[in-house]
Amino acid sequence: MITFQDIEEARKRIDGAVYYSPCQPSIPLSEITGMEIFCKLENLQRTGSFKERGARNALAQLPSGQQKRGVIAASAGNHAQALAYQGKLLGIPATVVMPKHAPLIKIGNCQKLGATVILHGKDFAEAKEHAHSIGKERGLAYIDGYDDPAIIAGQGTLGLEIVEQVPNLDAVIIPVGGGGLLAGVALAVKSLRPNTKIIAVEADHVASFSAAIRAGQPVTISPQPTLADGLAIAQIGRNAFEVAAPLVDRTITVTEEQVAVSILRIVELEKGVVEGAAATPLAACLSGQLPELARRRVVLILSGGNIDPNVLSRVVERGLVADGRLCRFTAIISDRPGGLADLTAQIASTGASVKQVLHDRAFAGSDVSAVHVLCTVETRDWQHLMELRALLKAHGVETLDSK
Repeated sequence: MITFQDIEEARKRIDGAVYYSPCQPSIPLSEITGMEIFCKLENLQRTGSFKERGARNALAQLPSGQQKRGVIAASAGNHAQALAYQGKLLGIPATVVMPKHAPLIKIGNCQKLGATVILHGKDFAEAKEHAHSIGKERGLAYIDGYDDPAIIAGQGTLGLEIVEQVPNLDAVIIPVGGGGLLAGVALAVKSLRPNTKIIAVEADHVASFSAAIRAGQPVTISPQPTLADGLAIAQIGRNAFEVAAPLVDRTITVTEEQVAVSILRIVELEKGVVEGAAATPLAACLSGQLPELARRRVVLILSGGNIDPNVLSRVVERGLVADGRLCRFTAIISDRPGGLADLTAQIASTGASVKQVLHDRAFAGSDVSAVHVLCTVETRDWQHLMELRALLKAHGVETLDSK
């Protein structure tokens, strides 16, 4: 079990090597949540996530002989990058084993930072097993990304900073996957501000902490694919669970759609780029599950920004769809000259923008004089879409829902 003193000592070890990230008030996020929101910007760390804190603390405590031999870890990406970067600063060789499906940006970044990258396994569990095997064979120290006591203490330094940066703090909302961040921050914050609420948030596809709470101990779940890939851990760490479980006031689970919308909100309103895991605290605020935090001072830990640009593009589109700002429907129009022009003119008259149209004559039904037109349009919101389809109906154009 780690102690508050461990976190204080970790802070001394990481001083000067890890960025003291801002914790800024956010007017737009406060407006849409009804809370007084502050964002702890860990996505601004050199490697794009909070993981550098624990990595530096763990590496700095290794015996000199082990530092020369090097370290190994399994990671979906952020811990790997942190270990590579901090290892490079300390002159410690780092090997990281990543699942074959790990985001390409994280693989590339690890290699650029000088780590030896090995791709193995379909998920984190298989990568971890392989990393342990290599570590024993080569004499490399295995650095657990979320359950090593030194890692947990290092992540706890984030909690010390939050307490310094936000006076009269009411709540901190923390993403949870393996549990290291949750455990460290909860211990730091509760030690200094016992009345501050600790809210754990996880994606519903990888809800290992909730499963552990129900069982009273860590249990293995079957993770499903998720936007919050940084939280995709089949079982929360045992050390992390022991520390965090008695300190967490509430656990919130959010959906994939809520995560996508939250990524979009942060891009649009905060002008920031975050990965799925980092968007879960905002998703919790927008989910309607935290009415008790209305008008309260709440810190959202934006834990990382390492999202693949291609994934970001798809996520933004999913967020627009969930918002009712990107919509698709099938319009049935007459297959006569000017029919399509009339349809697009009617759409434009409402202020909607046509993004794509696709004619379908062969499968348009028995009426050979009609054609189905699959329309993708940009609208302001769901109300605007309803107004558009009502106008088309008034003009004799039938519309059908399309996926």
